[in-house]
Amino acid sequence: MAAALVLALLNTSHAAEKQNKPASKVDLSSTITAEVDKRLKADNYGIADRCSDGEFLRRAYLDITGVIPSAEQARTFIDDKDPSKRARLIDELLASENYGRHQADIWQALMLPRNSDNRRLTAQPLVDWFAVEFNKNTSWDKLVTDLLTATGEQDKNGAVTYFLANATVDKMTDSVTKLFMGVQLQCAQCHNHPFTGWKQEEYWGMAQFFVKVQPGNVNKAAKEMTSPGIEEGKQVRFNRKTLPESAKQVNPKFLGAEEPKMPTGEPYRPVLAAWLTSKKNPYFARAMVNRTWAQFFGRGIVNPVDDMHKDNPASHGELLDALTKGFIDDNFDLKNLIRTICNSDVYQRSCKPVPGHENAPRSVYSHMTVKVMTAEQLYDSLTQVVGKPATPERPVRGPQAKRPGSNGPRANFVAFFQNEDGVDPTEYQAGIPQALRLMNSPQFNNTALINNLVKANRKPEEIIEQLFLTTLSRRPTTPEMTKMTALVQKGNPRDAYGDILWVLVNSSEFTLNH
Repeated sequence: MAAALVLALLNTSHAAEKQNKPASKVDLSSTITAEVDKRLKADNYGIADRCSDGEFLRRAYLDITGVIPSAEQARTFIDDKDPSKRARLIDELLASENYGRHQADIWQALMLPRNSDNRRLTAQPLVDWFAVEFNKNTSWDKLVTDLLTATGEQDKNGAVTYFLANATVDKMTDSVTKLFMGVQLQCAQCHNHPFTGWKQEEYWGMAQFFVKVQPGNVNKAAKEMTSPGIEEGKQVRFNRKTLPESAKQVNPKFLGAEEPKMPTGEPYRPVLAAWLTSKKNPYFARAMVNRTWAQFFGRGIVNPVDDMHKDNPASHGELLDALTKGFIDDNFDLKNLIRTICNSDVYQRSCKPVPGHENAPRSVYSHMTVKVMTAEQLYDSLTQVVGKPATPERPVRGPQAKRPGSNGPRANFVAFFQNEDGVDPTEYQAGIPQALRLMNSPQFNNTALINNLVKANRKPEEIIEQLFLTTLSRRPTTPEMTKMTALVQKGNPRDAYGDILWVLVNSSEFTLNH
């Protein structure tokens, strides 16, 4: 019965759209530029120049794969005279395995709350699951369906990690509506929402879809060295002991939509997933388009990205509508959405505003917003420059040590540098401890790069150029080259090259995505 209901919902939502021909990425990339420029011209804001090849290369690598390019990749791209090389690079990066891993890093951070309840839960199974699905370019509706209906043990199905990390009915409701609908529904948990009009009964109507979910005991599994899991039983699990006092026992009801007829003795989540991922759902595609835009521009067309409602209008409503329609018509193809965004002139603008227009609001996209590297991007980029850490981090002790992904320099580095949830990606949050660690950590005191360059008997100018291409994905300017060669000629060349490398990796230009 449940299968029949889910099939009916899916068939109803997809039948009409099958006849629509998807808009091409070129057309939608042009639409992005046209809609943004229309407002810029109307408001008399200057439009920044096209970014240099080096800037574009580094930006695209960080945004799509989460790591800077190698010196060889930078040199080859900068010297390439093919006018279509930027579009070609975007396609190559989307086909890279690092694309899936970077998306996995982004989404596990969004889905797994960092709190004491999850201290014994490893994220690695979810990261691995996401990386595979993103690299396969699994359509967004199918990926979310598989995630929302996941059952079984964590070591066999990494997707269940999401529900293990959000193990109560209210946490599941809050997270699902925020991430996949762009709706902050949590304020309606105890009373009618004071700003958006959502009612308390609507909150608990959505929450009912999770009342049969039975999360395993993560702490017990960690002690016993077993794998926790998720089941969705046949019986309603409306346990007052695990719910807020405000909990209401109402019938399951789609947010802002109808009350479905629920299958007796069958799981509820497949019914929710079918409605949520439907092409006719007014929230699902729009929320993902807006969130993806924010990933590349540092803010959403509706901002904050998880607070989409009529009193928080889009900065470019017609653009958001066009991209949402294109995403739906393209059967929720995330890679093509990213391809569309990155091929636009708006994405390829310099981060330097037109003189006199430095105070243009970020919401008009007159120039590219400078973003701070995530902890994962910073670690992977440092490793790209100096190789794997010369000295390991202090190992994790106790029951967590045998859990996959709990031990290792990357995990510890990320934990040290990771920002708090919800931090603006354009605001630099690291303080003195982080700065000192970057400057003094033996973890990245690897002299292999310098040694190899010196052994090759290259000219100072060639070595300096290599260091710039390795770290900043560009060649040094004439004044930079003059200063650096003078430094090398003053004393021990090997020490001078080490100092240059140290300065470059500790510069704001290295730690920022511009």
